[in-house]
Amino acid sequence: MPLITQRPKGTQDILPCEVSMWQTVEHITAETAERYGFKEIRFPVFEHTELFTRSVGDTTDVVQKEMYTFTDKGNRSVTLRPEGTAGAVRAALENGLLGGALPQRVYYHIPCFRYEKPQTGRFRQFHQFGAELFGSESPYADAEIIALAFNILNRLGLKNIELSINSMGCPDCRGGYHKALRAFLEEKRDALCATCLDRLERNPARILDCKSPACGKAAENAPQILDFICNECAEHFGKLKSALSSMDLHYKIDPQIVRGLDYYSKTVFEFSTEDIGAQSVICGGGRYDGLIGQLGGKPMPALGFAMGIERLILTMKNQGCDFSPAKVCDLYIASAEEAALEKAAQIARVLRDEGFYAEYDIMGRGLKAQMKYADKIGAAFTLVLGGEELASGKAKVKNMKTGELSDIALDDKFAGCFSECMVLLDRACTEEG
Repeated sequence: MPLITQRPKGTQDILPCEVSMWQTVEHITAETAERYGFKEIRFPVFEHTELFTRSVGDTTDVVQKEMYTFTDKGNRSVTLRPEGTAGAVRAALENGLLGGALPQRVYYHIPCFRYEKPQTGRFRQFHQFGAELFGSESPYADAEIIALAFNILNRLGLKNIELSINSMGCPDCRGGYHKALRAFLEEKRDALCATCLDRLERNPARILDCKSPACGKAAENAPQILDFICNECAEHFGKLKSALSSMDLHYKIDPQIVRGLDYYSKTVFEFSTEDIGAQSVICGGGRYDGLIGQLGGKPMPALGFAMGIERLILTMKNQGCDFSPAKVCDLYIASAEEAALEKAAQIARVLRDEGFYAEYDIMGRGLKAQMKYADKIGAAFTLVLGGEELASGKAKVKNMKTGELSDIALDDKFAGCFSECMVLLDRACTEEG
């Protein structure tokens, strides 16, 4: 019988054999963030639509083309989150986090949703690790958040990663830039797509982020924001560059970085690699000093970044980075007869309570088939229970790597004795390695 349906286009199933790769990334990102004082935050997978139209920007590709928006049964417009910052800021505001000691630092692991053309490294449901820092306007906060991102990438083992930075300026100095950019692009309006023709009046900087090749060509040699930033923004950017250099974080200045969301101001940055094809950006972020006030809070400086977990894993695989090994069975308990199943279940429970991974037969297989199964799942040790073992209260544990047999008592000291067997196995593996 054929399947009644398949997974939606642009989504993926993450199978048990792949989960250890995800757990590696999730563990390293969380552990590194906590070294910098960040705490985990969790927030809904969907929000009221106005949160994203107000924060992300109604002239962005995300809002105009990519959001999954629908009307719920209460006739309210809700949207599956396309990114994490807006939801994190809303949660921090609504729950009073920003009234506490500053700065506030939070991180999250979340699924996000955008209706895009699926391709390598890009999905309609994708996953992000994000970090947000609220309350500091210092350029050293910018350097801190960039250093956190760099440290994570370094701990993941990634190589050939390039850091690019730019300044988007503040609202005061962006007016002159937009005027010059609009004048430049006005002469090329015949080459712009319909969406960018609308942006030309409302927010011409968004045209620089358009995915249309024609719009990209039209924007070549366009005025650069760094030529228009005010003294305060220039000073902030200069101090950031000095701080990065003092931390040995090498960077290049890329005036073309504008990021795809409207809430950015001053610092923007990206980490990229050529090892995953066209979707080269694996981390992007920057400062968004006006967003908290825009969403109804007391104006407060803030900044953050997001990393695409799928792209991180793809890059790690392409570069041959190490992933934490999947957990394998410590002991498989085979039963040679029905009466031994009860004892096998008892032993498995004791071992599991002590933190071991133990399995026994729940399929009604014969002894030979059980041993094949133990080999298939990569069990480190096996133990066979039959009438003789039950009668004597003793059995033999077999080291599946060396073939060595060890006597073990089937009593309340079983877990301790088995633990010694595991120590010996670890020692043997270390010496062999």
